[in-house]
Amino acid sequence: MSLIVQKYGGTSVGTIDRIEAVAEKVAGFHHRGDDVVVVVSAMSGETNRLIGLASEIHDEPSPREMDVLVSTGEQVTIALLSMALQKRGCDARSYTGGQVRILTDNSHAKARIQDIDAHRIQADLSAGSVVVVAGFQGADEQGNITTLGRGGSDTTAVALAAALKADECQIYTDVDGVYTTDPRMVSGARRLDQITFEEMLEMASQGSKVLQIRAVEFAGKYKVPLRVLSSFEDGPGTLITLEDDDEMEKPVVSGIAFNRDEAKLTIRGIPDVPGIASRILGAVGRANIEVDVIVQNVAQDNTASLTFTVHRNELAKAKGVLEAVAKDLGATTVEADAGIAKLALVGVGMRSHAGVAATMFEALANDNINIQMISTSEIKITVVIDERYLELAVRALHSAFDLEQCDKSE
Repeated sequence: MSLIVQKYGGTSVGTIDRIEAVAEKVAGFHHRGDDVVVVVSAMSGETNRLIGLASEIHDEPSPREMDVLVSTGEQVTIALLSMALQKRGCDARSYTGGQVRILTDNSHAKARIQDIDAHRIQADLSAGSVVVVAGFQGADEQGNITTLGRGGSDTTAVALAAALKADECQIYTDVDGVYTTDPRMVSGARRLDQITFEEMLEMASQGSKVLQIRAVEFAGKYKVPLRVLSSFEDGPGTLITLEDDDEMEKPVVSGIAFNRDEAKLTIRGIPDVPGIASRILGAVGRANIEVDVIVQNVAQDNTASLTFTVHRNELAKAKGVLEAVAKDLGATTVEADAGIAKLALVGVGMRSHAGVAATMFEALANDNINIQMISTSEIKITVVIDERYLELAVRALHSAFDLEQCDKSE
């Protein structure tokens, strides 16, 4: 017997037929003797429908009432799935986040989990029930409904697995695991049998959409074994776990992640004096704009230029902030470029292998792809390139590092 937390996303429960299929899968685990807690999202498209209803009522609805509204999507799913399980002879009980007592702070639409009272769930499991919990939501100290942000059901599942000390947290989605890169871009991409939390966190932060970043952080912090599986076909999926120090031959590169949603800003002709970067990026930060890759260059005339990337949706806002700062500093120009993409090689094997950057840059040069910015960490090399060459670059690097053979089971 094992204690398993399973999460099913919106596409997995998007229709009554799919809810029935999920019930069949969950019932199989329950009948073989496993204790099962299921976390579900709203049916596919339901959250957007609810947001659309709100927009018809009010241009700027209050965050509190929006959380009350959008949290109802998951309440529908937990009830329907519980009914489907009961039809199959499984005693099932559904709970909203507030009923489980998933305690969060009061930051509506982006709340963070502070504590979980697992006693009710444990009592139901001991009584032989399947527990079905609404993902994406909780309640603050005053009992107000809160939501965790888009993709928050992953975080709910991992948090419950940590609180219950589950043997495994299984994330069921529309893909059958984590791949070396997006298989829609590279036909030779391969599913990885295993990847470390550290690698998965880097992949997610660099654009991989398989798992929510917060969920990976939570799983790594509490050492919750995490597995990504397909809702629609059987298979082993990809296990995300701690790095195995005894593993002798780690692949140098585990995967390639990319992000098209970035833009680049450059301020030129700024004084080359201490504190300049702080003044520029401080102003951007106070505008609540997140900065990603940063490069500073110094010219021979004692001036400098600072280039950084932001989310493409924040480009106009960031450019306005930068132009105001440029005026104060006497900078010469502010340039904006929305036509870039970010590309990253990720792998724990980089720690013990030299020449990864050289191989990467040579592969890009061979296809005449210019690198605009470079950022590195212990297990990651990130470059910013012209978006037009993104697919070519991903294919070139996938081939250069033999990722078709990079299945960690080998």
